Amino acid sequence: MTEESKTGRIEISPQAIATLAGEAVLRCYGVVGMANKNLIDGIADLLQPDRWGRGVDVRVRDGRVIVDLYVIIQYGTRISEVAHGVMHGVQYALEQALGLEVAEVNVHVQGLRMPNGD
Repeated sequence: MTEESKTGRIEISPQAIATLAGEAVLRCYGVVGMANKNLIDGIADLLQPDRWGRGVDVRVRDGRVIVDLYVIIQYGTRISEVAHGVMHGVQYALEQALGLEVAEVNVHVQGLRMPNGD
């Protein structure tokens, strides 16, 4: 993403945006963690904190940000409510940090995690 003014240019990498989005996701109620966007043998793999970027896809089109998030949610929570909370939380965090409109935040629930971690 690039923004230009009279005094110069600002570039923000998609990876930086992904980091902001990943941090916002993990502050949301009901989210256990990020998952790899590519399921391996149909099983969602909970990513370690240093690999959260693999659970976020960021695209910029016409100056608008589109984010796809791959998450694992706590079993027993309302999936739709958690997903909407993630959408709104990430959109707010990115718009505040970037000062640009976020066109889409798509949440892909890759799995559910039981309270005991299974």
